[in-house]
Amino acid sequence: MSETPGTPISGEPSQPSPNEPSNAPQLPPARWNRRRITWVASAAVVVVAGLIVGLVLSSGGGSDKKTVSIGVTDASEPYWKTFSALAEKKLDVKVKLVNFNDYSQPNPALKEKQLDLNEFQHIQYLANYNVTAHDDLQPIGATAVYPLPLYALKYSSPAQLPAGAKVAIPNDAINEARGLLVLQAAKLLTLKDGGSAFSSTADILTHKVDVTALDASQTAGALQSGSVAAAIVNNNYATSAKLTQSHVVFQDDPASASAAPYVNIFTARAADQDNPTYLKLAALYHDPSVEKGVQEANGGTAVFRTVPAAQLRTELATVQKQAEAAKK
Repeated sequence: MSETPGTPISGEPSQPSPNEPSNAPQLPPARWNRRRITWVASAAVVVVAGLIVGLVLSSGGGSDKKTVSIGVTDASEPYWKTFSALAEKKLDVKVKLVNFNDYSQPNPALKEKQLDLNEFQHIQYLANYNVTAHDDLQPIGATAVYPLPLYALKYSSPAQLPAGAKVAIPNDAINEARGLLVLQAAKLLTLKDGGSAFSSTADILTHKVDVTALDASQTAGALQSGSVAAAIVNNNYATSAKLTQSHVVFQDDPASASAAPYVNIFTARAADQDNPTYLKLAALYHDPSVEKGVQEANGGTAVFRTVPAAQLRTELATVQKQAEAAKK
């Protein structure tokens, strides 16, 4: 509180006015009882302490709940709300979801400590990022594999495709390699050195069918127009084109070695790869209520995987070597 101008501060003697006679009686200095001083000081400490506690509690600073920021590309999906509620209930962790519309952003944001974790990519994507960006982000938990299907409208198995039939695959680096591995598993071609997560059409050694590489958004249309006999179609484009499971003639085995690079993962900085809270959050993804929501969001196509973090890191190291070799 501000003092009123001209009013003597309590406890100090009043000073004589210049107009008072010099022999005017002087008030003796106010003297405080030592016990009273001690009591007032103690009371003041209690009041101040109470105010501080009140301010801390009112601002939420009294909570020791840990906040973990996770970068995703589908934060609007209801299963993330389920996941966040479980994290708070079971782990006493507040999850802050940070949504990205561009797949190129979550890894750099994690590297720069703008995030604690991210969950949007598979091992192959992370390996390619680490090699390109000279980074060392690490997987700490598996989520699911989404099989990459081969669709056909007139045939019910790969063996029924006639020799020389045209088959469309996506032409982007990630899906082209996987598409070729699917065709190899279907015994429609063979790849140099058995193929890898970075194979291209230049690595085809033998083939029963003729492979046509198209933009991923065009493979479903090529199949429906009849310009190809079969096509590798990503899940989102298959849904848009109303292709169903009945049109699938082959898909990669989620448990196979060739599908291992395509296990989706929670990712952390290398320094945090053993953080117990982060590991528990990754495991929480497999709570039945979360998995149910994931399946509802993806048309039941997810194949959930629980792979030890150490095994995921071993797979990452293998795929990074393949990425480095592919860039030479």
